[in-house]
Amino acid sequence: MIAVTFALPAESSEFLRQLNNRSRTDRNGIPTIRGTIGDREIEVLHTGVGEKVCRHRLAKFLKDQRFDYLISTGFAGALNDELQVGDLFLAKNFSTIDLSEAGSSISTLRIRAADLLSVPAMIHSSDERSEIARRSGAAAVDMETEFIARACAEHGIALLSLRVITDTPRQPFPAPPKILFDIERQRVPALTVAKFFLFRPNRVPRLVRFAKTIARARETLASALGNLVREL
Repeated sequence: MIAVTFALPAESSEFLRQLNNRSRTDRNGIPTIRGTIGDREIEVLHTGVGEKVCRHRLAKFLKDQRFDYLISTGFAGALNDELQVGDLFLAKNFSTIDLSEAGSSISTLRIRAADLLSVPAMIHSSDERSEIARRSGAAAVDMETEFIARACAEHGIALLSLRVITDTPRQPFPAPPKILFDIERQRVPALTVAKFFLFRPNRVPRLVRFAKTIARARETLASALGNLVREL
């Protein structure tokens, strides 16, 4: 069985459409989604955003369970302009699966491999991104993979961290991260977002472009994941 983790349903929706025999279940109080792709059994967990909720859900998810592989996936932000929105990104410092051994459809994908850094908050400004890149040597950031990697190491599960880039120094978020997502409540604060753009109508086109970018990135990632799980 292959475990696949996303932070949020907004990241997983296209991939879930590929699952056959899809069903919702519960593992130690944590909701998951099961299905198949080809002859592979898949179980999907939404970890939530950030260390606290991720570690809590993952501990329950992995308790008394043996997966053959775990794929940590979803969105990531670039720290430099070498990565572009829509690029597939392999976190080589966390991954213990060698993609060179996968099938031909994976080897033909353009996947950028570099170090990933898990950070405690969403990164917005280009200056902040540059400083984090300088200090860490990483090329991209997320908020969960470090903790997923620790859990996989504890349970002896092979890990692959494959993400898609959704924002870069040149193409940042259309609004400050605290406006777009409430980490404490683990949700998009719809009223806050609406008020922000209502009083800044000049930013609405950026929001629309970002939404379209996210949709394309989600499709790119889902296609790659579908091929990957068939060939692992």
